[in-house]
Amino acid sequence: MKVIALLGILILFAEFSDATPPDRPSFTIKRSSGPIKLDGVLDEASWKDAEMIDHLIQQFPYDTSRARVRTEFRLAYDDRFLYVSAIAYDKVPGKYVMSSLRRDFRGPGLDGVSVILDPFQDVTNGFFFGVNPAGVQREGLIANGYIARNDMNLSWDNKWYSATKIYDGYWTAEFAIPYKTLRFKAGSTKWNVKLYRQDSKENERSVFPFTPRFFEIGNLNYSAEMIWSEPLKHPGANISIIPYVAGQASKDYEKGEPGKSELQGGGDAKIAVNSSLNLDLTVNPDFSQVEVDQQVTNLDRFEIFFPERRQFFLENADLFSSFGHMAARPFFSRRIGVARDTSTGLNVQNRILFGARLSGNVNKNWRIGLLNMQTGNVEESNIPSYNYTVATTQRRLGANSNVRAIFVNRQQFKVDSSETKLSGYNYNRVAGLDYNYSFLNNKWTGNLFFHKQITEKNPGKEFAHGYGLSYNTQQLNFNWFHQIIGSGYDPAVGFVPRNGYKRISPSMQYFIYPKSDVLISHGPTSDLAFVWDDRYGYTDHELKAGYSFVFQNNATLDFIARNSYTFLFKNFNATNTPNTPDSLKLPAFSEYNYSNAQIAFVSDPRKIINYEVGGTVGQYFNGTRIGVRTVLNYRFQPYGLFSVEFNYNKITLPKPYKSADIYLISPRFDLTLTKSVFFTTFFQYNSQFNNVNINSRFQWRFKPVSDLFIVYTDNYFYSTEQPNMQQNFTPKNRALVLKLTFWLNM
Repeated sequence: MKVIALLGILILFAEFSDATPPDRPSFTIKRSSGPIKLDGVLDEASWKDAEMIDHLIQQFPYDTSRARVRTEFRLAYDDRFLYVSAIAYDKVPGKYVMSSLRRDFRGPGLDGVSVILDPFQDVTNGFFFGVNPAGVQREGLIANGYIARNDMNLSWDNKWYSATKIYDGYWTAEFAIPYKTLRFKAGSTKWNVKLYRQDSKENERSVFPFTPRFFEIGNLNYSAEMIWSEPLKHPGANISIIPYVAGQASKDYEKGEPGKSELQGGGDAKIAVNSSLNLDLTVNPDFSQVEVDQQVTNLDRFEIFFPERRQFFLENADLFSSFGHMAARPFFSRRIGVARDTSTGLNVQNRILFGARLSGNVNKNWRIGLLNMQTGNVEESNIPSYNYTVATTQRRLGANSNVRAIFVNRQQFKVDSSETKLSGYNYNRVAGLDYNYSFLNNKWTGNLFFHKQITEKNPGKEFAHGYGLSYNTQQLNFNWFHQIIGSGYDPAVGFVPRNGYKRISPSMQYFIYPKSDVLISHGPTSDLAFVWDDRYGYTDHELKAGYSFVFQNNATLDFIARNSYTFLFKNFNATNTPNTPDSLKLPAFSEYNYSNAQIAFVSDPRKIINYEVGGTVGQYFNGTRIGVRTVLNYRFQPYGLFSVEFNYNKITLPKPYKSADIYLISPRFDLTLTKSVFFTTFFQYNSQFNNVNINSRFQWRFKPVSDLFIVYTDNYFYSTEQPNMQQNFTPKNRALVLKLTFWLNM
């Protein structure tokens, strides 16, 4: 009842205090007077007639003056495309900075121009398109108003067209974005738009309209209003079929099974129900081309989160996956297609048979999402077939706050032989309500949620509640979060690494801006967390205090001092290596108070050779820890990037507990022969799991969003402690995949 009362108060506050959006600069987009040829040569009459936007404001390193380097944007349209052009002038001689020719580049030290579109003017969701001087494209989806860096997802892939041309003293770009790639309301006359340029040689990021530098440059609350000279028409029938065929050869050496090969096919379909709602269908999907997760050294007692990269789940992903808190998600799409083998405790793949996903805007104020997926059974692991259903809705409140509801159901089905009819059982359901608020141009933002799980067993305390508050100004960033997670809350399709606890976690960062040619800002930071367990009482805290520096050349330096308290409620292997007997683990019901210090430096990313280096030294439970992390990047632009990450932790514990030297070594080679041919190979050696992993991926994009993939993966056993070194590099499993996908517009 307290949660409901607080929700009501906040909703009323949003309606009355932030109902009027901030004033936005505006411009008019005109219909093109003739055809526009995408060649990077801006000689068409339409560009001469278009309104020029050249008053970009610097957003980095400062945000109080016009951009030092001139950039001219123009926009036009016809019946099929939205066109964008840019002239990016250059005062500094030398080559532009480009990581490679790979699509979806990202980073603070690169060159490029970009446009962000918010067709519904909901200041929450948008589309992102950008190119660099070599014409390499990137596109992404924006959620949550782009308040945080991870609110933009560059894994989204869709059709659009561009061209660039480099001249002496400037470069040009032209975009043609099909209406069928976007989601908007037919008949609309206004969109929100943001334009920006990243100029590495001038060491400047500039944007239209003004956006404070303590926000992400793509923050949707700071956008301009684009007025169409004519109401937009419905783009017409919009159906795309994306079939694939794949052949795979694999062998599992650990199980001693003979090698096997298979040929399979399937595909996806994208159907525009209208100009703003999209229906995605999939039959026998295959995700073998998705890059494997980058391994990390895990010294935590709980599961680590890895983001979703599968294309089918990406569009409007925030409608489904961003409920709750990052440690209490009621729905996590990566659970679909993965099930736990109860006999071994390991995760195994269970194939998705088919699925459907409807998502998008009903109008400016309402969004809806509906997902249904069916997976097959795995007989050898005794894993049944499951059906997954997710339904969500979102209602906008005020200028850019919203209230959202979600229902998640995972259910097993079987044929009841006695009644010869289909009956449902073994279900796990979650219903929840979230309120996301943003007041005073994102100065105050936050989230309030309450979720209830429903299961057959109903052990009680099947709920999750949380509240978050963030305050952002030029000099102060303050955050408050708390969660109360019931001991019975364990959503089968969610991400909840831990349950049965109460947690509060305030954090703060203060910025000082000196008059300096070296420093942009510096200031103290703090991050605190306190945890109470329902059964054992006060079980954890983590207290961090530090000092951060941001330099004019994009480099950063951080110092952190940390104190931790941990009460173990079950035996724990502090080195987190598998198959460790209980006699070598820290015992349950023991407690530890330990401190350490950290330093981290990130060099200027614009340099051909750049690096990251950091270290940790101090206590660790009842022992000590010395940790070193380095990342070295060498860019041989524009054709590729070589990087190597080295992560070493020396954990020393008193006998009889297990000490360890933990290594994670990850060299990576990324070669881009052209803008459509890519080759990536990376190795990962993880001593925690005695594993060497090789992943090689060749991709040829022979047409827009149509690809040929060749993917090779290999896993080997390797242990520095292995007395019989002949067993090292014993293969575990190996696979080779050849996959062809094709995008067909109907």
